[in-house]
Amino acid sequence: METYLTLNVPSLDELLAASSTHHHRVCPRQVLGVRMGLLAGHLLEIPLPQPEKRLLAIAETDGCFVDGLSASTGCYVGRRTMRIEDYGKTAAAFVDTLTEQAIRITPRKHIRELAWEYALSARNKWEAQLIGYQHIPDEFLLDWQWVHLNVPVKQIVGQAGKRVSCEICGEEIINQREVIREGTVLCRSCAGESYFRLIEHPME
Repeated sequence: METYLTLNVPSLDELLAASSTHHHRVCPRQVLGVRMGLLAGHLLEIPLPQPEKRLLAIAETDGCFVDGLSASTGCYVGRRTMRIEDYGKTAAAFVDTLTEQAIRITPRKHIRELAWEYALSARNKWEAQLIGYQHIPDEFLLDWQWVHLNVPVKQIVGQAGKRVSCEICGEEIINQREVIREGTVLCRSCAGESYFRLIEHPME
């Protein structure tokens, strides 16, 4: 495996163990998450796991893959260093919030088949992927490309501690997520971007 900039980073086995703490077992997507996170730190020259909040990860799916990303990078939703843009893809973009450099990393197309070559003792496809993904070199496992964000990183992160109230529903909005329409402060729901709609409960 590559040599990465680290801050006493645990071994791959230890990172996978940390990733699996909320699951019954380690799975291939967790391995991909760990490997992508490590590669991102190497390419962006950011020591991992990060002690601060310099690295922002934008995952393109949720689930166990994200736990692998978090284990290797130190990026978490709770620390506001992880975002989920659910495109249903096992892929992620990583942003250096100091330099605004960004790189997107994806699995290569034929890694499921390639995994067998690195897991000769595997008993089935799942096990071949689990073992193989841990040993395939980065250049055969992953594709990466430098990207430019369509939204400035400062806008994605927002400013913690900022609070306003929606002028329609009255609910508090934090982290600069308000929408301004004709001088009126609105939450995204009242601005027409809601993921839900109100209904009458049948028991009321």
